[in-house]
Amino acid sequence: MAEPNDETMRASDHDREQVAERLRGALEEGRLNLGEYDERLRQAYAAATLGELAQLTSDLPVPRSAAEVAERDEKKAARREKQLKEWRSWASVSFILVAIWLVTSIASGEPIFFWPAIPMGIWAAINVADMISGSGDCGRAD
Repeated sequence: MAEPNDETMRASDHDREQVAERLRGALEEGRLNLGEYDERLRQAYAAATLGELAQLTSDLPVPRSAAEVAERDEKKAARREKQLKEWRSWASVSFILVAIWLVTSIASGEPIFFWPAIPMGIWAAINVADMISGSGDCGRAD
């Protein structure tokens, strides 16, 4: 008796549910419009073989595992927190520099050149470049 291959093997209700979940994910990501989703979902629940189910998702990317998604989200959150910390440091140092400039201007009796703009501007430019490039290391090794 010949062995059935994966394409002709009968699909289970669990197999159909997995395909339906993958189709729901594709709809949420915008890979399928509502009409395509509805049509494929009906075909998924009507499918008799694994081959029929495979055709419904053959043009969709392989879904990421929950662990990969969680790891990616964790890295994004860590990067965001590091950038926030960098901006907080910039604001603290800027406040101190402006205070020093203000005290020296008052002591001299007239406003002097606003020199804090130079280090503040350079540091801000580095922070903005980091946000745009997405490197997350703020230009230095910790």
